[in-house]
Amino acid sequence: MSDEDMEEKELDLTSPEVVTKYKSAAEIVNKALQLVLSECKPKAKIVDLCEKGDVYIREHSGNMYKNVKKKIERGVAFPTCISVNNTVCHFSPLASDETVLEDGDILKIDMGCHIDGFIAVVAHTHVLQQGPVTGRAADVIAAANTAAEVALRLVRPGKKNKDVTEAIQKVAAAYDCKIVEGVLSHQMKQFVIDGNKVVLSVSGTDTRVDESEFEENEVYSIDIVTSTGEGKPKLLDEKQTTIYKRAVDKNYHLKMKASRFIFSEISQKFPIMPFSARALEEKRARLGLVECVNHDLLQPYPVLHEKPGDLVAHIKFTVLLMPNGSDRVTTHPLQELQPTKTVDDPEIKAWLALGTKTKKKGGGKKKKGKKVEKSEEAADAEPMDTGAASQE
Repeated sequence: MSDEDMEEKELDLTSPEVVTKYKSAAEIVNKALQLVLSECKPKAKIVDLCEKGDVYIREHSGNMYKNVKKKIERGVAFPTCISVNNTVCHFSPLASDETVLEDGDILKIDMGCHIDGFIAVVAHTHVLQQGPVTGRAADVIAAANTAAEVALRLVRPGKKNKDVTEAIQKVAAAYDCKIVEGVLSHQMKQFVIDGNKVVLSVSGTDTRVDESEFEENEVYSIDIVTSTGEGKPKLLDEKQTTIYKRAVDKNYHLKMKASRFIFSEISQKFPIMPFSARALEEKRARLGLVECVNHDLLQPYPVLHEKPGDLVAHIKFTVLLMPNGSDRVTTHPLQELQPTKTVDDPEIKAWLALGTKTKKKGGGKKKKGKKVEKSEEAADAEPMDTGAASQE
């Protein structure tokens, strides 16, 4: 085995240190989500909330691995976004933006953290109101949540990506909702937020992906977006785009001084992970980013919208395919939901009844805390109640 193979081998979930880094990143991002959610109130400025999420992730990840010999990269893996109502994703405005939250808004909060390039991402949907969520808002959130629970049980060694695509569409239809097209769930590796193994949200669209099988020791970001509308979102205004990622494999000699300045700043500060244009000098950034995007040096994450009046929900989680089963490391409990639909489909019920842990084979040494593991295993295997929100 070459040194390269050895290095590759060491950097997956077979290494306890790697598992710890994923779980540390997950703990930070779960707490950052909790913090942002607690600050979401009517008239709160979205940009301030996004900034709070990013600052929390930067500070808390920055406190880890401070005293190690080799410098370890850590920080924001995906900037905090808060997309409201019919806005689907990636709304993370610039400092000058005055958009505020209003009572009754349906918010999608999306964020990511990494420790040494091992990434944990999460997205959560919340309605800005007191009391249980009812009507179509409850349906669209329950559809995303149930689809996420089904995906968690089907993203397991031996299953294929297309199995998940078909299942989540079936779940959304049971709530009379659509899975939003163009949303991809990706395998993640060290410093790679969008790996080559992909799960399509909707089959039969223009986007084609290779069929692949899930394998032990892989990590996935499972990304589910549901809509009460058609599920075919549109880009309305390119100026709303503020999140970009450096396209590492592309080169071009930029003509404008502003572009060269910005690109040099990006290459130093954000060589690999997605970043927000808020982190750059605003006036110069706007000019320079255009040329960088036009020549494919940056990959934009556009702000997409369904039609006005449509409601959109988003749930994203990170799952580690461990030898003893699937470990969902990012999550947040939902509000109480009272959907207008209940799931009676026997196939969906059967998926939800699957456990997420696999029984260990044979004897082996007994570890301390085995009892805890057992009770977790039992809890994991319990079927999910399809009539209401699952309180993870």
